[in-house]
Amino acid sequence: MAIPQPAPAPDNWSAQLRKGSLDLAILASLWKKPLYGLEVLRSLEDGSDLTVAEGTLYPILNRLRVEGLLESEWVDSGTGHPRKYYKLTDAGRRRVKEMSRAWAEFSDKLNGILKSIGLKG
Repeated sequence: MAIPQPAPAPDNWSAQLRKGSLDLAILASLWKKPLYGLEVLRSLEDGSDLTVAEGTLYPILNRLRVEGLLESEWVDSGTGHPRKYYKLTDAGRRRVKEMSRAWAEFSDKLNGILKSIGLKG
């Protein structure tokens, strides 16, 4: 007989929610223009309060590049250190649109449920 597992603590649940939405947030941050890694981090923090460690960001950027959703290019910044800029590919643009639609549909449905407990979405 399976033993029921306790619900995750709110902090853990919140962390899992953020982790699950990182791909969408990263891809969306690159919608307007190519950015280098630190700019992606700043964009996430400024636009959504998503604080992401560099050790988390760069493996995700690399995976998205391998999946064909991003391209990267080293650019001389004029300060002596080149920066790796990331930009969406056509496939990446299609994917972020698909993910955005799915997110909006999911959050609308969840907000409908949350209204029953007095929260407004």
